[in-house]
Parts: sequence; C-alpha cells; structure tokens
Amino acid sequence: MQTQPKIDFQGLEASAERREKIIHQIERLEERYGRSTSCRVVVKGPGGHHQTGGLYEINVHLSLPDNREVAIERTPHLDERFQDFDFALNDAFKRARRQLQDQVGLMRGKVKQHEEAPSAVIKKIMTADGYGFLESADGREIYFHRNSVQDADFDDLKPGMRVSFKEEEGKDGPQASRLSPIGREI
Repeated sequence: MQTQPKIDFQGLEASAERREKIIHQIERLEERYGRSTSCRVVVKGPGGHHQTGGLYEINVHLSLPDNREVAIERTPHLDERFQDFDFALNDAFKRARRQLQDQVGLMRGKVKQHEEAPSAVIKKIMTADGYGFLESADGREIYFHRNSVQDADFDDLKPGMRVSFKEEEGKDGPQASRLSPIGREI
C-alpha cells in the first residue's frame, strides 16, 4: 500500500486489540492484491443508532490504480450477529475481498465472456421419424433429435433454416442439443 491505512473509530474507544484485528484483515487483502494505493476503515460503535440498535457498522474504502475503488458502506441489517465486533469486521472484509477480486479481474481484462453458441443450417429433416441433420459452418454433419429443439416446434423446422445449437458427443458421433432457430432460411 502506498499510504498507511487510516482507521477511524466513531462512538467507541479505539482499542489496540481491535486495531490489530483490522490491520490483520487489511494485510490479508494486501496478500491477495498488493497494489492498493490507500485504505480507510471506519468503525461505528453500537451506541446511538436509532434504527440499528446496538450493532457495529464497519465501512471499508480501498483505492486502486486507474481510479478504481472498493467501497463497503452498507449499514447492517437488523441482524443481531452485528452486535459482535468480530462478526461485523469479518463480514465487511469478506465483502471487500469479493469486490476486490471483481475489480482485479476487470483491471486484468478477465471479464467472464459467455461463449456464443455455434450456428448451422438444417441439411435434412425426417419429420415422421423425429430427427434430422445439421451442416455446421466447418462442413460437418451433426445429428439432432426432436427432443433437442427449443423455442420452436420440431414439425415447423425445414431444410435451409439457420439454427444455433450446443454440440455434444453422442454414441454414434456428434449430436446437437438445445437447438433453436435463429432467423432466415438460406
């Protein structure tokens, strides 16, 4: 961390034991991702909150490169477990770790991408027998069954229709599952 962490206690005495627990949690975050530029932790004591009663509230703010930040500011629910300082501290830093992990992934370009389903053209269809064959973009012939069709009725399928599908290995070779029409005929 580029600057010393700032720890503020509001509505309670700043004990060395609590400060050490907070420093330990910050060090755990640093082990996971060591490029934090600053950290501020605010601990609000259990007294004086009209709606939350005797609950601890712990806010965590981490500054990261590229003007990114992790901010845990949620006031605890009316959950009696937040009457325990250790529980409130662990909960706040657990949420901070999750957000930090998401931010690190974004910074490294690791955004979860869903693979697009491959597309194909219906080559042959045996309506009475309940199966057919697709021709994939790479020219392979892929079997499909009536039960594989989604978002359409099997009997409405025709040769030349474009479909998306999920390919699986069947006992006699590749087969399509989750087959859905995607528009126009070719």
